[in-house]
Amino acid sequence: MENRKNFFHLHLISDSTGETLISAGRAASVQFQSSFAIEHVYPLIRNRKQLLAVLEDIDREPGIVLYTIVDQELAGFIDQRCREMGLPSVNVLEPIMATFQAYLGAPSRRRVGAQHALNADYFKRIEALNFTMDHDDGQMPEDYDEADVVLVGISRTSKTPTSIYLANRGIKTANIPIVPGADLPESLYRATHPLIVGLVATTDRISQVRENRELGATHGFDHRHYTDRATINEELKYARALCARHNWPVIDVTRRSIEETAAAIVALRPKLR
Repeated sequence: MENRKNFFHLHLISDSTGETLISAGRAASVQFQSSFAIEHVYPLIRNRKQLLAVLEDIDREPGIVLYTIVDQELAGFIDQRCREMGLPSVNVLEPIMATFQAYLGAPSRRRVGAQHALNADYFKRIEALNFTMDHDDGQMPEDYDEADVVLVGISRTSKTPTSIYLANRGIKTANIPIVPGADLPESLYRATHPLIVGLVATTDRISQVRENRELGATHGFDHRHYTDRATINEELKYARALCARHNWPVIDVTRRSIEETAAAIVALRPKLR
């Protein structure tokens, strides 16, 4: 008999962008590998008319209902209608809010989209993102001393996605490719402000990622040399030796997600937390 995954509908209702719900829903559903969630995301739901249309969709395709709705009347309406439909519903933030309220001894403001306020942290993240995009792949080396973190590593060690993830946390990050025989910018060695971290992976992992890369039609590109394991091994030896010579910490990203790599980098420099 053919082994098929079970499918279920996951309805995510938010009075804001829905990012919190999407993360929570995926974090839970990934733990059930035999089932696949069909996501239905309903952002910016802030009145009963909008909610009624959402509930009609849920009635047509029943499933699990997760929501983050600050308005308690709307939240109660969701729970009531889900009970009538025989469906589970969870106000994802409510247990957390109740814990905070009990500990702090004060009620929450219950302000819609409060986590997206245009405050200093928001502008810090935007500034970090702009800096990181401007300093991707060795660009604008004269500014390295303005970075919080500089990532170095051979091709396909997740430098760019890790940089962007760090930038989303307000950490200005530059990244530079290590190529045997090519000198790194002198401005990097002179920089005193940034934490400089080397990223490495196993030879097999890098070869696999390079094999899967869309190479395009770059004239003169040597695909065999790029994915050759012996060549990659030499590149890694060169990168490790370079980091050791300058006392730069090295992180192996082979079995780490981008989030785990970023957490390891932040842990190396507590003031980034």
